[in-house]
Amino acid sequence: MGDDTLEKRLVDLETRLAFQERALNELSDMLVASRVAQEAMRARLEAALVDLKSLRGLLYADPGQEPPPPHY
Repeated sequence: MGDDTLEKRLVDLETRLAFQERALNELSDMLVASRVAQEAMRARLEAALVDLKSLRGLLYADPGQEPPPPHY
């Protein structure tokens, strides 16, 4: 194996490593953004559920006044 072949293989490996590092960083950034978005959606859903429970409490203060489920 000549020095040229060894050097070419080394350059190829360094190039692949650089691309893999870049891809890994991009995936990491996307994962962070996804987790931030998921947490924001979770917080919005939680707030919506609190609002819904509050509205149900105002509309049907007495559980006996609540209409039966649709399957009755």
